[in-house]
Amino acid sequence: MGQVLPVPGAREPPAPALPNHLIEEVLVRIATPRDLVRASAACASFRRTVADASFLRRYRTLHRPLLLGILSPWGLLPAEAPHPNAHVADALSRDTYFSPDHLPPRGRPGWLRSDSRDGRVLRMFYEPKDGTVLPELLVADPLTRGYTLLPPIPESLVASLLGPVCPKLVGDFDAFFVPSGDYEEEHFRVIGWTRDEAMAVAFVYSSLSGTWTAGTRAFWGELGLNVCPEEGMLLLADRWPSYAYGCFYWKVFESNKFLKLDVNRMEFLAVRLSPNHEKQQVIVAEAGEGRIGIVSLTFGREITQSLRYSIRQNEGEIANKHPVETTIPLPSDYDEYWVVAAAEGYIFLLGARYISQGGTSTHCVGSSEFLTLEIKTLKIERVCSARGGVCGHIIPYFGFPPFMSLRRI
Repeated sequence: MGQVLPVPGAREPPAPALPNHLIEEVLVRIATPRDLVRASAACASFRRTVADASFLRRYRTLHRPLLLGILSPWGLLPAEAPHPNAHVADALSRDTYFSPDHLPPRGRPGWLRSDSRDGRVLRMFYEPKDGTVLPELLVADPLTRGYTLLPPIPESLVASLLGPVCPKLVGDFDAFFVPSGDYEEEHFRVIGWTRDEAMAVAFVYSSLSGTWTAGTRAFWGELGLNVCPEEGMLLLADRWPSYAYGCFYWKVFESNKFLKLDVNRMEFLAVRLSPNHEKQQVIVAEAGEGRIGIVSLTFGREITQSLRYSIRQNEGEIANKHPVETTIPLPSDYDEYWVVAAAEGYIFLLGARYISQGGTSTHCVGSSEFLTLEIKTLKIERVCSARGGVCGHIIPYFGFPPFMSLRRI
């Protein structure tokens, strides 16, 4: 049979359309939500695929959320240009996503932000009344404006670990999320912990059961940790912990030790650092492959132009022999730095610039900005301005754009 020649001027037959499941496989591999938005605008079928709840759930599982800014007492401080997420963050900050107006009304100071994970925000309110000494807690989804009001910690649980409730514990009650880890992001867990001059106690809430369970307790003497005689309390360098591989860490003030809470075993432990960390800010992060990253910064304006970063095996003691250590130079744009948080593969820094006050040698903060150090690449990037200088408890906010919001509460 002879060869069939194309007819001059005839059109090529259209390429066969890709099956929907192959289109989904391509779209789910797009690296960032920003690029996914652009791809979804290409045609109606792409938009339908991206808008499907099952696709969004799968995409959110495979890709880490965007850093959108810093939650402060004044609301969301959005990521600012030239940060790559500035456009999405600006859209959120101009709306009322983070307004507490949709939450149950409470008196002053209202619902204070305590933590944020997976796009949710944990809030706490305390008002002494009717003998109640533990605060109210709720978990809110800013994008859907849904929230879950957590039940009170049962008095029987409190009594089983503490005995009669002591009112002075209230000022030292804190709550934070357990990172989702290997359970689905639709569910969440909250740790509530409190401490006094004798011991620490932790309680656990699970959204699966909707109930609190007794976690654990530990006495300082049994852990080999000494309370401050003046304060009558174990002093921590930061009341808000860092997290790595199922464990929370609090640096003990002017000590080479961490207070560690192992969530899987629900056990408090004291772990040692290598020497010379007494006067340093120290934070723990996940360094990959199950290894612990230790980031330390020495106090003092004259010696804070570099970070020390060491990678150690994830063992009971963090004072491993022969750690892999790196010195990370910090930008010279700032007079002083603080390490303020760690989350989602980033270390968060606050850099301050000082100005002379009244022509004297006294200095005050003229401006300050938040920066990130990406642990994987050691890249330092500016996030946003820090209004009013140090903003108290710093909560990095990671989330997805509104079109990717799923009702999780």
